[in-house]
Amino acid sequence: MSGEKSAFPPFDASTFAGQLFWLAITFGVLYWLMSKVALPRVGAILEERADTISRDLDNAAQMQAKAEETAKAYETALTEARKNAQGIAQASREAGAKASDERRHAVEAELSAKMAKAETTIAATKTSAMSNVRGLGSEVAIAIVEKLTGKAPSASEASEAVEQVLARG
Repeated sequence: MSGEKSAFPPFDASTFAGQLFWLAITFGVLYWLMSKVALPRVGAILEERADTISRDLDNAAQMQAKAEETAKAYETALTEARKNAQGIAQASREAGAKASDERRHAVEAELSAKMAKAETTIAATKTSAMSNVRGLGSEVAIAIVEKLTGKAPSASEASEAVEQVLARG
């Protein structure tokens, strides 16, 4: 090497023709490889991905439609069940009210019968007591008159006096 510095080989003008030749051959080979091997594979992959995405979106749309139909069916069934439950509850309330009314009427009839029986018993007891009061009143009246006057009135006179007092009230 002589002490001169040579230029950087890619920038050396004397090698431009060879560099351009090899650039053209390399570009041609690489272009052919890309167009015949790599790009068809990439294209196939992209097409497959597009098909998969499209198929998945179609499946998702179908599933969403089925889900919406199921939700509508669920809402319809729920509404129907609520109506049925309300009907059952109303029927139950009506049956309970009817049974309660029947029981109340039975209890009222029973109580009315007991009340009538009690009133009859009270009337009989009152009549019996009043007759005892009359007899007792007559005896008391005879004892009082005898104590006060020293002379006993007759039983009929005492009974008449008691009747008059009781009639006055």
